Amino acid sequence: MIRVGIAGATGYTGAELVKLVAGHPGAELTAVTSQSYRGRAIQDIFPSMRNVVDLTCEALDVDTLSQKIDCVFLALPHKVSMNYASGFVEKNVKVIDLSADFRFQDAAAYESAYQEHVSKDLLERAVYGLSELYRDEIAATDILGNPGCYPTSFLLPMLPLVRQKLVQTDGIISDSKSGVSGAGRAASLGTHFCEVNESFKPYKVGSHRHVPEMEEVLSLGAGEPVTITFVPHLLPLTRGMLTTIYATVTENTTEETIRKTLLSQYGPDTFVRVLPRGEFPDIRNVRGTNFCDIGFHLDKDSGRIIIVSAIDNLLKGAAGQAVQNMNIMFGMAERMGLELLQGAL
Repeated sequence: MIRVGIAGATGYTGAELVKLVAGHPGAELTAVTSQSYRGRAIQDIFPSMRNVVDLTCEALDVDTLSQKIDCVFLALPHKVSMNYASGFVEKNVKVIDLSADFRFQDAAAYESAYQEHVSKDLLERAVYGLSELYRDEIAATDILGNPGCYPTSFLLPMLPLVRQKLVQTDGIISDSKSGVSGAGRAASLGTHFCEVNESFKPYKVGSHRHVPEMEEVLSLGAGEPVTITFVPHLLPLTRGMLTTIYATVTENTTEETIRKTLLSQYGPDTFVRVLPRGEFPDIRNVRGTNFCDIGFHLDKDSGRIIIVSAIDNLLKGAAGQAVQNMNIMFGMAERMGLELLQGAL
């Protein structure tokens, strides 16, 4: 039984991790931390966890926590996790970081979007945790950067096509929409109910910090520098993410080739479902699950492919994929603790 700690357990992603780990047959939740709710029982903060999780939020102290955990999820803000990760690794605790701090191979790319990285040596060891595409690397690592929700929805459909040279690397556009929970639990005017209800708008156009993450991973897959156009939007939903991608296919690429490539990458044993021809993802069919649904259309006249993906931003886009990565890191069945099926009827 893996002993698990969750740092930052009272944010939206942290709370999802608490629920997933508490119900995981191969893991035991032994510690939760929270700066804002230190000393309070987790079930008092989230009444849905009454009689399920009997833990009190404690301070994030590496020495104390390391004595009672084998794995830690760092559900902390960007720029914070890097200050704790090395301490856990030194004490043989596997680290799964849900911030951006260990998602980059290139420290300069991270620093251009965030701040100076104070743990560059550990950054060089970290593995990017896109579960279905880096299984071998994930299984061998002790420090993992869990992908962002937008990058997950974009890279799962695009990276296999780029690796096989089925799409041109210039002119790629990602038009993405996210539920409000993607902004985190802290109150702000922009995510106030009256501001988002019956509304739909883009935000951070040309300046979203997930762009360098997506471009680095796509460039590594393509073997050449790749830039993309990315426009995020805020949906008046609690959770869910839908991404529409536009790209130009390379010469002789057919719909059959694209479908075979995706199906060979994502078999029935994975959490990625390639939909039948003519069908496209719907957020409600993945909400509350760890699935990513993908549908596509190839316009033969223009040579453009339109790919649509849908995920639950808090699960496949964060906590669910993190638990999937824990399973891989500890040699457990990939689906263990993630057999979720709560989509709307």
